[in-house]
Formats: sequence, structure tokens, C-alpha cells
Amino acid sequence: MNTSSRNLLQATGLAFLAGYVDTLGFIALFGLFTAHVTGNFILIGAALADASQMSILLKFLAFPAFIAGVAGARLLIVAVQRHNGPALALAWGLQWLLLAGFMVCGLLATPVGSSASSAAMTAGLLGTAAMGVHSAMSRLLLAHLAPTSMMTGNVTQLVIDSIDVWRGAADAGTAERCKKFFWTILAFGIGSIVAAFAYHAIGFAALAMPLLILLMLIVIDRSAAGRELAAS
Repeated sequence: MNTSSRNLLQATGLAFLAGYVDTLGFIALFGLFTAHVTGNFILIGAALADASQMSILLKFLAFPAFIAGVAGARLLIVAVQRHNGPALALAWGLQWLLLAGFMVCGLLATPVGSSASSAAMTAGLLGTAAMGVHSAMSRLLLAHLAPTSMMTGNVTQLVIDSIDVWRGAADAGTAERCKKFFWTILAFGIGSIVAAFAYHAIGFAALAMPLLILLMLIVIDRSAAGRELAAS
């Protein structure tokens, strides 16, 4: 697999995962956005104004959980890079463990009632921390890809570039950039739709899909690293 194909696979796989996990968390856990801090701020404001909402504590705790995920990823990546280790694969491994915890705690919390039990609360916080790792990894190790969990900026850039192509003012890299953002946005949208149907069909067990995606990406990354080492 060449570099271009691997980049496309990573971008679409991670964007699908982000849309999938965020949608599943939103449906299952009282409108929690695991990958969208802005959305949680809005939901906190709405919950504060409506005393009948019982999930406000989860939304408050989601913010420090996301920060903990970002901080943990940063410390892990720095430590691994200091020893020339496989930072990307290990960061994905950390995200995998947190998402696995999200799934297990979600299954223990099932059926989720009208308020957040301790198992449901733990599930939400583990999912949010996992997506904090995801966001940190995107900035620190995968900055050459389009962002895979924040689609507002992606859509904005795609529209700007598309208008420039249409009016004949695009530079040499604009078409390539359009393709990069388009596939990421499409994968995120598909992941969101699939997650909604999957959760309604099998509940928190649907989180097995993003776990499989991460395992696939880890295997591909390690295989590529092995080939590069053998060639050098």
C-alpha cells in the first residue's frame, strides 16, 4: 500500500470512527457529544436552564474527561517518541482501551434509564476521553490529514476550495485538498448514520465496529513500518 492510499484509509477510517462514536454516545447517553466539546457546552447551558434534565453532571464531567484524554495522549506520544517507539500505534492502542471500556460499561449500564447510573456515567467519560486521545493524535501525529472529528472546519474549507475551483482561481494543490476533505466528511457522515442503526439494533455492542477499525489501522501501520525498516 502506497503512502497516498494509506493516508486515505487512515483519514476515512478515523472519520467514520469519530462520527460513529459521537452519534452512538449522543443517542445512548442523554445527548452526550463524546468528540464535540462545543456541543457539550451548549448542552450544559440548556441543562442548567431546565432543571428536569438529569444528565447535567455527565455533561460537566465530559469536559475534564476530554482534557484528560488529550493530556494522556500527549504524554504518551512524547514518552514513546523519546525512545523512537511506535507512537501512532500505541496512541491508537490507548484509544482502543478507552473505547473498549466505553463498550463494557455501556453494556453494564443497559438498560439506560432516565438518569445516568454510575456505569452509564463511566461509559460516557471513557468515551469522551477516548475521543480526546483521537483529537490529540490528529494534531500531533496525523496533521497531514484533514481533521477527522471536527467537520465544521472541513466543510468550510471544502466550500471555499470548491468555489475557487469553480471560478478558475484554484492553485495546483486545491483539487487535491478538495478530495482530502470530501472523503473525510463523507466518511464521518456515513459513520454517524451507521451508528444510529447499529445502536438501535444491538445497543452498546455496536462499539465493536470502531474497535475493529482501530485494530485494522494498527496492523496496517505496523506492517508499513516493518516494510520501511526492511527496505532501509
